Amino acid sequence: MNDFHYTPVPAPQDDPALDPEAVWVFGYGSLMWRPGFEPAEIAAATLSGFHRDLCLISIHYRGTRDNPGLVCGLCDGGDCTGRALRIAPDDVPRVMKYLDDRELITKIYIPRHYHVTLADGRKIAARVYVADRTHEQYVGHWPDDRKVEHIVRAAGSEGRSFEYLENIVLHLRELGIHDTKMERLYTAALAHAKA
Repeated sequence: MNDFHYTPVPAPQDDPALDPEAVWVFGYGSLMWRPGFEPAEIAAATLSGFHRDLCLISIHYRGTRDNPGLVCGLCDGGDCTGRALRIAPDDVPRVMKYLDDRELITKIYIPRHYHVTLADGRKIAARVYVADRTHEQYVGHWPDDRKVEHIVRAAGSEGRSFEYLENIVLHLRELGIHDTKMERLYTAALAHAKA
Protein backbone atom coordinates (compact mmCIF):
# COMPACT_ATOMS: atom_id res chain seq x y z
CA MET A 1 0.00 0.00 0.00
CA ASN A 2 1.46 3.35 -1.06
CA ASP A 3 0.90 5.92 1.67
CA PHE A 4 2.52 8.78 -0.24
CA HIS A 5 0.07 11.63 -0.90
CA TYR A 6 1.10 14.23 -3.46
CA THR A 7 0.81 17.80 -2.27
CA PRO A 8 2.43 20.83 -3.87
CA VAL A 9 5.62 22.01 -2.19
CA PRO A 10 5.16 25.34 -0.38
CA ALA A 11 6.52 27.97 -2.71
CA PRO A 12 6.40 31.70 -3.50
CA GLN A 13 2.98 33.33 -3.72
CA ASP A 14 3.24 33.72 -7.49
CA ASP A 15 3.40 29.97 -8.03
CA PRO A 16 0.50 28.73 -10.17
CA ALA A 17 -2.33 26.62 -8.83
CA LEU A 18 -2.01 22.98 -9.80
CA ASP A 19 -4.68 20.95 -11.53
CA PRO A 20 -4.63 17.46 -9.96
CA GLU A 21 -5.82 16.05 -13.29
CA ALA A 22 -2.91 17.67 -15.19
CA VAL A 23 0.29 17.25 -13.18
CA TRP A 24 3.40 18.06 -15.22
CA VAL A 25 7.12 17.99 -14.51
CA PHE A 26 9.67 20.07 -16.45
CA GLY A 27 12.76 18.19 -17.63
CA TYR A 28 15.90 20.06 -18.61
CA GLY A 29 18.58 17.41 -17.89
CA SER A 30 18.34 13.64 -17.67
CA LEU A 31 14.55 13.77 -17.22
CA MET A 32 14.38 14.67 -20.92
CA TRP A 33 15.71 11.29 -22.06
CA ARG A 34 15.34 9.08 -18.96
CA PRO A 35 12.25 10.14 -17.00
CA GLY A 36 11.89 6.78 -15.25
CA PHE A 37 8.14 6.65 -15.86
CA GLU A 38 5.76 6.49 -18.81
CA PRO A 39 4.48 10.05 -19.42
CA ALA A 40 0.88 10.49 -20.52
CA GLU A 41 2.07 13.35 -22.74
CA ILE A 42 5.42 14.85 -23.71
CA ALA A 43 5.90 18.31 -25.20
CA ALA A 44 8.73 20.71 -25.90
CA ALA A 45 8.44 23.48 -23.33
CA THR A 46 10.09 26.71 -22.21
CA LEU A 47 10.52 28.00 -18.68
CA SER A 48 11.18 31.73 -18.44
CA GLY A 49 13.34 33.27 -15.75
CA PHE A 50 15.87 30.41 -15.50
CA HIS A 51 18.72 28.94 -17.52
CA ARG A 52 20.33 25.50 -17.59
CA ASP A 53 23.86 25.15 -16.16
CA LEU A 54 26.19 22.38 -15.01
CA CYS A 55 26.31 23.94 -11.60
CA LEU A 56 25.85 21.11 -9.09
CA ILE A 57 28.41 18.64 -7.81
CA SER A 58 27.29 15.03 -8.15
CA ILE A 59 28.60 12.57 -5.56
CA HIS A 60 26.22 9.71 -6.42
CA TYR A 61 24.91 9.50 -9.96
CA ARG A 62 27.73 11.11 -11.97
CA GLY A 63 30.61 11.17 -9.50
CA THR A 64 31.74 10.22 -6.02
CA ARG A 65 32.82 12.13 -2.94
CA ASP A 66 36.45 11.49 -3.89
CA ASN A 67 35.93 12.29 -7.57
CA PRO A 68 32.83 14.50 -7.93
CA GLY A 69 31.13 15.04 -11.24
CA LEU A 70 28.69 17.72 -12.33
CA VAL A 71 24.98 17.71 -13.13
CA CYS A 72 22.53 20.33 -14.33
CA GLY A 73 20.57 22.75 -12.28
CA LEU A 74 18.41 25.75 -13.11
CA CYS A 75 19.84 29.14 -12.20
CA ASP A 76 18.18 32.54 -12.21
CA GLY A 77 17.94 34.50 -15.44
CA GLY A 78 17.19 33.84 -19.10
CA ASP A 79 15.03 31.08 -20.54
CA CYS A 80 15.35 27.31 -20.59
CA THR A 81 13.80 25.07 -23.21
CA GLY A 82 13.38 21.40 -22.39
CA ARG A 83 10.52 18.92 -22.20
CA ALA A 84 7.34 18.93 -20.17
CA LEU A 85 6.11 15.50 -19.08
CA ARG A 86 2.49 15.01 -18.01
CA ILE A 87 1.89 12.36 -15.38
CA ALA A 88 -1.25 10.24 -15.70
CA PRO A 89 -3.60 11.05 -12.78
CA ASP A 90 -3.52 7.49 -11.39
CA ASP A 91 0.30 7.54 -11.45
CA VAL A 92 0.83 10.87 -9.67
CA PRO A 93 1.54 9.59 -6.14
CA ARG A 94 3.98 6.90 -7.30
CA VAL A 95 5.75 9.07 -9.87
CA MET A 96 6.11 12.10 -7.63
CA LYS A 97 7.61 9.95 -4.88
CA TYR A 98 9.99 8.40 -7.42
CA LEU A 99 11.03 11.82 -8.78
CA ASP A 100 11.58 13.31 -5.34
CA ASP A 101 13.57 10.29 -4.21
CA ARG A 102 15.68 10.54 -7.38
CA GLU A 103 16.19 14.29 -7.58
CA LEU A 104 16.44 15.18 -3.89
CA ILE A 105 18.96 12.52 -2.87
CA THR A 106 21.31 15.17 -1.42
CA LYS A 107 18.78 18.02 -1.38
CA ILE A 108 20.64 20.03 -4.06
CA TYR A 109 17.35 21.01 -5.70
CA ILE A 110 14.40 23.01 -4.49
CA PRO A 111 11.15 21.68 -5.97
CA ARG A 112 8.87 24.49 -7.13
CA HIS A 113 5.91 24.98 -9.44
CA TYR A 114 6.11 27.49 -12.26
CA HIS A 115 4.27 28.38 -15.43
CA VAL A 116 5.80 26.68 -18.45
CA THR A 117 4.88 27.39 -22.07
CA LEU A 118 4.45 24.37 -24.34
CA ALA A 119 5.45 24.45 -28.01
CA ASP A 120 1.78 24.59 -29.04
CA GLY A 121 1.26 27.74 -26.94
CA ARG A 122 -0.46 26.17 -23.94
CA LYS A 123 0.62 27.48 -20.54
CA ILE A 124 0.72 24.84 -17.85
CA ALA A 125 1.88 24.60 -14.24
CA ALA A 126 4.84 22.24 -13.88
CA ARG A 127 6.97 20.93 -11.06
CA VAL A 128 10.51 22.20 -11.55
CA TYR A 129 13.68 21.19 -9.71
CA VAL A 130 15.70 24.39 -9.25
CA ALA A 131 19.31 24.53 -8.05
CA ASP A 132 19.69 25.48 -4.39
CA ARG A 133 22.33 28.20 -4.60
CA THR A 134 22.93 27.99 -0.85
CA HIS A 135 23.82 24.29 -0.96
CA GLU A 136 27.46 23.28 -0.48
CA GLN A 137 27.30 21.33 -3.76
CA TYR A 138 26.38 24.43 -5.78
CA VAL A 139 29.32 25.48 -8.00
CA GLY A 140 27.70 27.79 -10.52
CA HIS A 141 30.49 30.28 -9.89
CA TRP A 142 33.21 27.88 -11.12
CA PRO A 143 34.94 28.85 -14.39
CA ASP A 144 34.41 26.55 -17.37
CA ASP A 145 37.91 25.05 -17.23
CA ARG A 146 37.38 23.83 -13.68
CA LYS A 147 33.98 22.39 -14.60
CA VAL A 148 35.50 20.60 -17.59
CA GLU A 149 38.10 18.86 -15.43
CA HIS A 150 35.34 17.33 -13.30
CA ILE A 151 33.14 16.52 -16.30
CA VAL A 152 35.91 14.57 -18.04
CA ARG A 153 37.24 12.53 -15.13
CA ALA A 154 34.23 11.76 -12.91
CA ALA A 155 31.89 8.76 -12.93
CA GLY A 156 29.18 7.57 -10.56
CA SER A 157 26.45 4.96 -10.25
CA GLU A 158 24.69 6.17 -13.44
CA GLY A 159 27.83 6.60 -15.54
CA ARG A 160 30.33 9.27 -16.50
CA SER A 161 29.72 12.97 -16.05
CA PHE A 162 30.90 13.45 -19.64
CA GLU A 163 28.22 11.05 -20.94
CA TYR A 164 25.60 13.01 -19.00
CA LEU A 165 26.65 16.26 -20.69
CA GLU A 166 26.86 14.56 -24.07
CA ASN A 167 23.33 13.16 -23.69
CA ILE A 168 21.99 16.61 -22.82
CA VAL A 169 23.63 18.23 -25.84
CA LEU A 170 22.59 15.47 -28.27
CA HIS A 171 18.99 15.44 -27.03
CA LEU A 172 18.78 19.22 -27.24
CA ARG A 173 20.06 19.06 -30.81
CA GLU A 174 17.46 16.40 -31.67
CA LEU A 175 14.78 18.73 -30.32
CA GLY A 176 16.16 21.65 -32.33
CA ILE A 177 17.22 23.49 -29.17
CA HIS A 178 20.52 25.34 -29.18
CA ASP A 179 21.96 25.88 -25.72
CA THR A 180 25.13 27.95 -26.03
CA LYS A 181 26.41 27.15 -22.54
CA MET A 182 25.98 23.39 -22.89
CA GLU A 183 27.55 23.40 -26.37
CA ARG A 184 30.52 25.39 -25.09
CA LEU A 185 31.12 23.02 -22.17
CA TYR A 186 30.73 19.99 -24.43
CA THR A 187 33.24 21.32 -26.98
CA ALA A 188 35.72 22.10 -24.20
CA ALA A 189 35.22 18.68 -22.59
CA LEU A 190 35.78 16.91 -25.92
CA ALA A 191 39.01 18.83 -26.46
CA HIS A 192 40.18 18.14 -22.90
CA ALA A 193 39.43 14.41 -23.24
CA LYS A 194 41.52 14.21 -26.43
CA ALA A 195 44.45 16.22 -25.03
